[in-house]
Amino acid sequence: MQHNPEIRIGVVGTGFISSHFIMALDRQKGFTASRVLTRRPIEGCAGFPRPELLTNSLADLIENSDVVLECTGDAIHATDVVAAALSANLPVVTMNSEFHITAGSYFVGKGLVTEAEGDQPGDQAALREDALEMGFEPLVYGNIKGFLNHDPTLEDMTYWGNRSGISLPMVTSFTDGTKVQIEQAFVANGLGAEIAKPGLLGVPEDDLKAGGTQLAEAADRLGKPISDYILSLKLPHGVFIVGKHDPRQKGALRYLKLGDGPYYVILKHNIFVHLEILKTIKRVVNERRILLDNSAAPVASVCTVVKRDLKPGDRIASGIGSFDVRGEAVRIADTVGHVPIGLLADAVITRPLKRGDIIRMDDVELPDSLALRAWKEIERSVLNAGYGQPEKRTAIAS
Repeated sequence: MQHNPEIRIGVVGTGFISSHFIMALDRQKGFTASRVLTRRPIEGCAGFPRPELLTNSLADLIENSDVVLECTGDAIHATDVVAAALSANLPVVTMNSEFHITAGSYFVGKGLVTEAEGDQPGDQAALREDALEMGFEPLVYGNIKGFLNHDPTLEDMTYWGNRSGISLPMVTSFTDGTKVQIEQAFVANGLGAEIAKPGLLGVPEDDLKAGGTQLAEAADRLGKPISDYILSLKLPHGVFIVGKHDPRQKGALRYLKLGDGPYYVILKHNIFVHLEILKTIKRVVNERRILLDNSAAPVASVCTVVKRDLKPGDRIASGIGSFDVRGEAVRIADTVGHVPIGLLADAVITRPLKRGDIIRMDDVELPDSLALRAWKEIERSVLNAGYGQPEKRTAIAS
């Protein structure tokens, strides 16, 4: 019997997800980590579980990989990596909503690129597949967020970052809402849904059925499924779908503890992050099927909202996880010329901006990048095609 060689996974990034994914591969057969790409000096990656795999060369990673896993959370760097991998005819699996909502649509149709299960968007996509198989009609793709503070302090974020073992920018983006806005805008695009209003509805509710019903009613008023979230410290760390079903199933669904309808909540109550990624890699390798991308015709983006007054000459190293700005989901057609927060890196403010302003392209100098060029092409394509023009849509009040 011929032995099947192991699938070589080239990993991009050396953070929480990368480190723990590589550890988890020790318990899996048929797959191995081949290279790990980092932009840091290799000698500076102390504590990484497989230091012998580290490389600073993208070409080295590609040459020694059968599939690439991109999990940096950096939209600009990921765009370059994805472009190179696809040029080499390699499939790419991501744990990087920031990339997809910024430049992901540029790559749709150019190769196999998919978000993985394990983060909220991928888990919502997988839950949708299950819901459809059972005959549900999804109305709400939902995220559960525990805590929200649009303007957290450096002191608090340093404490929570150290306590959680995640980076300061990451914990800040979770806290100020940027991450959930990115995730749910991405889900709206990838699953053919809408956002009900700029910044999403974000229903504060400890009862999942009650909160899900509020969101489903908003979707019914809009006449289209929505992507949104519930804010609660008491609900589980998970995702959910609210949907309708065949009225003839009402008695059976009541017996199955789903209530009287017409809205039924399906909950995935755990997010396992790095432990779920391999499911999507297997899907890609064995079936050549994606789980979730940003679609070729996105309706939503995540703009950059100013947290404090900014003046010309102010520099912003990174928009995601910043104490100067945060992200807010918007419709592309309603917010022409905005700067997606994933593009705000090494940026210089050129005009005075007040707290609450949305940063436009004319307000800032951005370094040239493939991600920036890709976004401009995406926006131009969306506007020229007239996807989701404002006059065709009924507004939803919060």
